[in-house]
Amino acid sequence: MNAVRYNAPSQFEITEIPIPPVGPNSVLVKVRLCGLCASDKHLHEGSFFLPYPYTPGHEVVGVVEAVGEEVIDIAVGDRCVVDPIIPCERCFFCRRNTPLYCERFSGLGFGPAINGGFAQYVSVDSKNVYKFSGISDEEAVLIEPLSNAIHGLDRINAPVGIEALVLGSGPSGLMFAQLLKVSGASKVVLAANKGRKLDLAKEHGMADEYVEVDRENPVADWEAMKERYNYGFDVVIEATGSAQVANDAIHYVRRGGTLLLFSVYSHTAVVSWPPAKIFGDEIKIMGSMCQNRCFSRSVAYLESGKIAVKGMVTDKFDLKNYGAAMDKMNSRDAMKIVLKPL
Repeated sequence: MNAVRYNAPSQFEITEIPIPPVGPNSVLVKVRLCGLCASDKHLHEGSFFLPYPYTPGHEVVGVVEAVGEEVIDIAVGDRCVVDPIIPCERCFFCRRNTPLYCERFSGLGFGPAINGGFAQYVSVDSKNVYKFSGISDEEAVLIEPLSNAIHGLDRINAPVGIEALVLGSGPSGLMFAQLLKVSGASKVVLAANKGRKLDLAKEHGMADEYVEVDRENPVADWEAMKERYNYGFDVVIEATGSAQVANDAIHYVRRGGTLLLFSVYSHTAVVSWPPAKIFGDEIKIMGSMCQNRCFSRSVAYLESGKIAVKGMVTDKFDLKNYGAAMDKMNSRDAMKIVLKPL
């Protein structure tokens, strides 16, 4: 089968590798689409260390091609998505039921042991396969990112009636805004740069209010927002990936409020928050990475139509044009980019 194969940071080729075997409890998935996300960009650049060679790709949408003899409730021809998280289930943290902190954390497309979805086929344990229906492949590719956002809301555990600010209008920011609305927030404000992404949010009514930030002169807009919402917000979600925005986000958190960091930042990025403010205002600062068995809820949300993702996939590339897809990730016009391996 054809697959993207990395041999060193930024050094990849489209090559043939064997179709992965199907074990007794495994499912072979024929990949129809696989989304790119910020972590793939960091992997491309070598920001995360992984043994080489490997095939990335963890936002997999496909069709079941074959099943092992012990697999139940999954059949050939089922449309499905794949939960990429694979904890060891034996280490200190896994035995404490916190698999995201696994000491041997692995996943689909995150190392040589399990090839990812930038290929024609993937083979995974059946417990990581979730069937879906009633939505398109382009919508289904957002199931994995939506699962991550659901985990973020689980971490916040916010009561009904809060006022929330979401920073960033990428797929994660737009899904967070909608999740907050359906979860009982009394007001959701979405702040982001002017452009296509914010226009999509307005078109679907993803937030209650919108703050357009000018790219060339953002300071004036941020200051105006601070004056307009002078008491701040119970919850602020940073979903831009910008260390500068993360640094400033604390100034929009209401006393007693929560700041959630939900982005893949550079390992060299740092912030400088005033400890006196955190202490005096009793601000809670939290991180949220990936998700923990949130796929079933994510599928249900999309199939119900309560979370809108139509229009978020802006660019499709064939596998042979993977390099162009990576280049497109730097474009301000791109929202969700997907590869079509077949």
